[in-house]
Amino acid sequence: MKPEKLFFGTAGTPKSSKKRNSIAGIERVQELGLGCMELEFVRGVKMGEKTAGNVFEKAKNQDILLSVHSPYYINLNSTEPEKVDASIERIYRSANIGSICGARNIVFHPAYYHKDSPEKVYERVSAILKELTTRLADENINVILRPETTGKASQFGSLVENVKLSRDIDGVLPCIDFAHLHARDGEVNTYEEFSSALELVENELGREGLDDMHMHVSGIEYGEKGEKNHLNLEDSDLEYAELMRALKDFNVKGLLICESPDNEGDALLLQETYGSV
Repeated sequence: MKPEKLFFGTAGTPKSSKKRNSIAGIERVQELGLGCMELEFVRGVKMGEKTAGNVFEKAKNQDILLSVHSPYYINLNSTEPEKVDASIERIYRSANIGSICGARNIVFHPAYYHKDSPEKVYERVSAILKELTTRLADENINVILRPETTGKASQFGSLVENVKLSRDIDGVLPCIDFAHLHARDGEVNTYEEFSSALELVENELGREGLDDMHMHVSGIEYGEKGEKNHLNLEDSDLEYAELMRALKDFNVKGLLICESPDNEGDALLLQETYGSV
């Protein structure tokens, strides 16, 4: 089901969770008054189907929405065919286990340009995702694949590229990481720039694009080559209050996942800021 409003949550188990597992994390998210959590499969999909079923029951009982972040080791434009195949399988397994958990959104970093043109990489990534979404649909794995906006110019995954993928392929919608957008070129950090990003989504994907968003927000350290590492919001220059204002003005619905080191503190800060603007 599509979210009925904008929900705030953590990337992985909240820091204050008594145990470092997904079920304890879901319990803690609910206790904190947040509404969603992203399951972090970033080091590999190590969860089995039985555990995934238990995660589904816990999230359902606690009324917490879930998403999945696929492994970092994905590059659909690798020059080595075996690495492309492994990347496809990592996305597929993330989707399969994620769907058992009840997660609808499957986030992944799509590719690197290497020495290829953006147009060539787009065609390659697009062809692979078309095959993968067809496979998932044939197997009744009902998820949305979410290529994430990336934080370095060397990485495929600009907002324009990911929105185009979403326009061209059923079963694909963008994951917009606003920290990455800011780090990619040092811009996208004012109300007007955040609004322009949301207008692009609406213009290309229609109102549905804003009614079914998946976002990452955190502080970010960056340099000439883009993203360096995540920071807490108050330790960064990200104008998060302006972002919250833009999200509210555009009546955005979906999941907003906080990836700050203090994932729960900043998720609560974003939720509180959103409520006050």
